[in-house]
Amino acid sequence: MTLDTRLSWTDVRDQVRARILNRTYAPGDRLPRDEDIAQELGCARTTVHRAMQDLALSGLVERKRKGGTHVRADPVTRATFDIPITRREVEDRGAKYNYQLISREMEQTPRAVMARFGLQAPAQMLRVRALHLADNRPYILEDRWVDTTSTPEILKVDLAQHSANEWLVRNKPYSRVDVRFSAITAEGTTAEYLAAPLGSALFVIERTTWIGADPITTVQSVAAPGYQLVAQS
Repeated sequence: MTLDTRLSWTDVRDQVRARILNRTYAPGDRLPRDEDIAQELGCARTTVHRAMQDLALSGLVERKRKGGTHVRADPVTRATFDIPITRREVEDRGAKYNYQLISREMEQTPRAVMARFGLQAPAQMLRVRALHLADNRPYILEDRWVDTTSTPEILKVDLAQHSANEWLVRNKPYSRVDVRFSAITAEGTTAEYLAAPLGSALFVIERTTWIGADPITTVQSVAAPGYQLVAQS
């Protein structure tokens, strides 16, 4: 291979990231040595080193001196904040975590969800509604849509036992994110699920993620009164 056709560090990064996303390298796996990847791809070791540095900064891999490079078991995507697993967020508060699946259905995307994904026409997606609890009290009400074209594996997940938030954080690191903050008035089933006084203000995060141009999920997370949210996957 000539110098003119050698891969750039961004090419190497994108190839390794693709292997992580398609589970060639699964969470917790140790990656080949930089030297071995360089030999496989026909590039310089320094090129692989630069690519791995970027993947480490983005939260997909963890590098340790003399310990090698591993795919993170709980990938952290860094923007201006870290994306948590809600269970751990609750437990870090010193509270007992619990989770209740409200509904799980394939539905046609409404206009609001189409707008978040940038869709020109409605699509069938998996809609998951769930309640996260702290010390058996409402914590977050989650209304999520998952594109099963880009994420078909989620159809095999028992979402009554495993929250979509935790599964997506562990299995679908994203390359692009849009986050919006707002507030809504507590009413109807939202007020009922969150045990919120009617008419009270509730803090909301809407978050939409993609892998490249492919949408993964969009979720509206509403916090129970007295709680502040961190952005949720």
